[in-house]
Amino acid sequence: MLDLVARYGYVMVALFVGAEGVGVPLPGETALVLAAALAAQGRLALDGVIASAALGAILGATGGYWLGRGAGRMLLERPPGWLRIRPERLARLRGYFETHGALTVCLARFVAFFRTVVGILAGASGMPFGRFSVYNALGSVLWATAVGTVGYFFGQNLPRLQRALGRAGTAVALFIALVVALVVAGRWFEAHVESVRARVWASWDRLAARYPRGRQFLSARLARGQYLGLHLTVGLVASLLGLWLFTEITEHLFTRNGLTRFDVALAAWFRANATPAGDALALAISALGSAVAISVVGLGVGLWLGRGRRWPDLGAWVAGLAGAGALNQALKALIRRPRPPAAAAALTLPGFSFPIGHAMESLVCFGLLAYFLIRRTARPSRRIAIGVTTICLVGAIGFTRLYLGVHYFSDVVGGYAAGIVWLAACISGLEIVGRRRLPAQ
Repeated sequence: MLDLVARYGYVMVALFVGAEGVGVPLPGETALVLAAALAAQGRLALDGVIASAALGAILGATGGYWLGRGAGRMLLERPPGWLRIRPERLARLRGYFETHGALTVCLARFVAFFRTVVGILAGASGMPFGRFSVYNALGSVLWATAVGTVGYFFGQNLPRLQRALGRAGTAVALFIALVVALVVAGRWFEAHVESVRARVWASWDRLAARYPRGRQFLSARLARGQYLGLHLTVGLVASLLGLWLFTEITEHLFTRNGLTRFDVALAAWFRANATPAGDALALAISALGSAVAISVVGLGVGLWLGRGRRWPDLGAWVAGLAGAGALNQALKALIRRPRPPAAAAALTLPGFSFPIGHAMESLVCFGLLAYFLIRRTARPSRRIAIGVTTICLVGAIGFTRLYLGVHYFSDVVGGYAAGIVWLAACISGLEIVGRRRLPAQ
């Protein structure tokens, strides 16, 4: 492909990208990246590469649209017996493109499989051609500009760029497969929820008849509204799991077994594959877990809680942040693990490495903040969004410290484990105080 793109230039880029839009599984994005890399070497012009890719994407998806509008629509409306397309599925497809068609057409260009079929599906669903054309052109231009620019700036090292594209494509494919599996499992559970519930309760009744005291104990532990019930049980289990994980990692550090060798190998791999752009991005994300950022968030949330006279929440907030900082410093002074020798050039940090303070303190800080927000939110979708956002943010902070080479993998995991112990203790204590005050209120 590199030889074809180098020999025929813009025509080959437009051809590969256009054929991909019609449904032919050709690597159009790879052709664009290689052409942009050649532009970085002075053999092509970047604006010509982007323009040819955008033009090919627009024309290819338009051809796919008319293919779906003709043959695809006829196939869906009069399917052969072996295809087994139900009318409700066809109606669901049309309803989806009526509601989300514009965003889907625009963003599908960035996902490997979907950019080959989105035009066909849009045509088969009866999406208006004018609306499709506008968002198809917008998505094609954005995609060609973004991918072409990335290929241009990283084009000096083609092998590394190709490996990165392969890993990114694999990650996207696995994510899509996971989402599809979760959707299928959710629909199956929704269709069989009554039978599953009946089997679970039948098993529970059999166990309860055999062990009546165990049933009474578990019922008390899982009671949602009772004092020292469900909240304390969940907090205790989380604390025990975090404490067990932290103890296991610490034991492996002192015995210097395979985990320490993995730490060294992984740290060396990240530094060998690091780039200046990656270091800059990692430094920006890592700053969200720094002492300055935690202090700013702590002050803002503290003022918010104090203004609302939520004194138990404020006490838990202060205890959580102060305790996380003190616990981190005490554990570092006790274990005294040196930092990795190879770190990003912008970072020369003193002190010890285990556990990672950014991971522990950001987990406690943003975890407590998420707990306060979830408790004040009634809609399940918003609660899920808050939880997922918090997990992604805290996970990204820990990953950047590993990427920058200032901590080992076991430092990150150990920081999260210690943070879980302290976060669970703070939330459990706050719930106990709240449950004890309920009868008086």
